[in-house]
Parts: sequence; C-alpha cells; structure tokens
Amino acid sequence: MTSLRKFLKLEASAGIILMFATLLALLVANSPLSVYYEMLIGIPAGVHIGAIAIDKPLLLWINDGLMAAFFFLVGLELKREMLEGQLSNPNNVVLPIIGAVGGMVIPAAIYLVFNYNDNVNRMGWAIPAATDIAFALGILALLGRRVPTSLKMFLVTLAIIDDIGAILIIALFYSQEIAPVPLAIALTCLGVLTMLNKRGVTDIPAYMFVGGILWVSLLKSGVHATLAGVLLAFFIPMWESKRKQYSPVKQLENSLHSSVAFVILPIFAFANAGIDLGAISVDSLTHPVTLGIAAGLFIGKPLGVFGICYLAIKLKLAKLPKGITLSQLGGVSILCGVGFTMSLFIGSLAFETTGNNQIVDERLGILVASILSALIGFFWLKASLPDKIKVRRFRMMSHLIQMRSERVSGR
Repeated sequence: MTSLRKFLKLEASAGIILMFATLLALLVANSPLSVYYEMLIGIPAGVHIGAIAIDKPLLLWINDGLMAAFFFLVGLELKREMLEGQLSNPNNVVLPIIGAVGGMVIPAAIYLVFNYNDNVNRMGWAIPAATDIAFALGILALLGRRVPTSLKMFLVTLAIIDDIGAILIIALFYSQEIAPVPLAIALTCLGVLTMLNKRGVTDIPAYMFVGGILWVSLLKSGVHATLAGVLLAFFIPMWESKRKQYSPVKQLENSLHSSVAFVILPIFAFANAGIDLGAISVDSLTHPVTLGIAAGLFIGKPLGVFGICYLAIKLKLAKLPKGITLSQLGGVSILCGVGFTMSLFIGSLAFETTGNNQIVDERLGILVASILSALIGFFWLKASLPDKIKVRRFRMMSHLIQMRSERVSGR
C-alpha cells in the first residue's frame, strides 16, 4: 500500500506540473516570444552514423524520441501490474476493463459521426479515445483525503487498460508504409531480447543497447518508433532468476518515474500545446475535427465509461468497488475526458502524413474538452464526495473497530 500511495502522489504532482507546462506554452505562443517558440520546436537536428541518418526537427525528436522513454515506463508499469499488481487479480479489473472499452469505443464513434465522410479527417478517430492519468490524478489530488483509495485505484486501473488500447491502436493503425530491411533488423532485435530474457540476464545496459538498435530500426521501418519502448519493457526480467531479491523492472521503474513525470511529459506538453489563440476563428471552432474531438472526449468518455459500467453492474457482470457510489463513479468518468498527453500524441500521428494541416483543430478540440472535463469533473466530485468532517469520523470509527477486533482476537 505504501508503494501505491507513492505512485498516486507522484502522478498527482506530475499532473499539476503538466498543467503549468501547458499554460506556459499557451502564454509563450500568444506573446511576442511566439516567433522564438516556433523556431525552438522547429530546430533541425540530425544524427549520422555511416549510411544511417536521422534528421528531424526538435518537435519530432521530442515526440518520437523522448516519448519512447514514456512508453518504456508505461510498458514496465503494465508488466508489473499484470504479474503482481491490480491487473493480476481478475476481480479488480473486470469493471475497469468494461469502462475502458466503453471509454474508447463511444468517443471514437462520436468523432466519426462528425468526420466519417472526409477521408483525411477520419484519420483522427482515435484521438478522443485516450485518458491522461497524470492530469486526472492531479485533479483528484486537489480534493485531498476526501477521495477514497478505491476510487483512485479504479481510475488508475482504467487508465492502464486505456494505455494498452492506445498502444495497440498506434501499432495497428498509425504505422506508415513498411520497409522490409529495417523491420527484419527489428525482428532480429526482438529475438536477441528473447534470448537475453530466457537466459536470465539481468544486466540492464545489455537490454538498453539492443533497445536502442530496436528504436532506430522501427523508426526506419515505418512502424512508430515509440513502440520500441513498450516492446523493450516486456523483455526486462521481473525478478532475478535465482533469488527474488532484485527486480530489474522495479529498479528501472523507480529510476525513470520522476524523470518521465517531471521532465519528459512537461517538455512534450510545452512543445505540443502552444496554440496561437489569435488564429482561432468561428471556422476553426466549428471544424468537424474540433467538434468531433471535443464531443468525443467531453461527452463520449463519460457516456462510454459510466454508461457501460452502469449496465455491467445492473446486469451483474461486475460489482461496484467498495467505498464508491454511482455518483462518484460518474465524476471520475467525466475526468476521463481529460485526454491531454496521449490524445495530443495520437493527433500528431493521425495527421502528420496526410498533407492536410489539421494541427490547430486537433489541439483546440483536445484543450477545450480537457478543460471542460477537468472543471466539471472536479466540481461534480466535490459535491458527491463526503466532507472532511465525515471522512475524519469514518476513519476514527474504522480505527476503533479495528482496535476492538484486535483486542477480541488477542483474548
């Protein structure tokens, strides 16, 4: 439980910092510094090793390079959760799985209602399907100790499953034309990683070296390079084979968590959230992409998460976790409409190869829906959660009951 509290505290703090990074990007992009902002994220940077050359603007180094570390951390968390955490117990994941599926399908369907007839716009169907766990937990943190742990765990588990869905969507739908030779090299890297894992190798630099080659291979193959992070994570051994005293997965997770949460994600937010608000017009606000994303996140997410969960509970397919009311479940479902980080990332993939610049519409829809979801979700939960006095009384009563039961058992 101590590690859970640390995780929630870290994610909540990261969400607050993400908010500041986003606000800073908006301020800079709408100030006289906007020219330097565009110059900064557009700086060309390249690496040349023999015949291998990688030339990208700084923005794409952030999106393809730094975000690979984010996906690596996501992969480590998924592996740990599936082997030892919440995802290892089927009773804990039935309702979040149902909610996550509903929270991906319904927003995508709503987006397609606005954009189905346009081949280019239709590419953005997955943008409103993602939930930003850091932002959502950051908002929950503002409500303090009134939020029951079971409600936080529901949100965390749902977001983890949501991440799995987003990873699959990126792999299946947002890869470019495949180049066979780099893909063959990537498959060879996976074979080497399999061998290292099977032999019980726990030397982390060995995995990182092969992982670096895997990242370059996927980048050149047309499969999105950030998936190298997830694939690499699943080959890192959970435990040392002989003695379960050292866990490479947990060591890497602890080492990376702060860097990803407090450096990489804020940099990503700053580089991607800088919208020139002066360029917003009635046409951009009513653009099908903007409306589809905003409606998908703000309406589709709570409708998908809460609606499908409610049906599952009524049909006795799943149970409402202890300590949670339907009203509180509704509030968290609204918070799931905060899709900031992953939505921005999928949006950059959806329109980067279409030749049609949808970047303002995409980011505008995400920001509008995320802000509305954050505000309404916060005030909804504030009204539905017990006040501080009731929480203190409940905890005192629980403590007294526990002490009494211990005395009885001691007799």
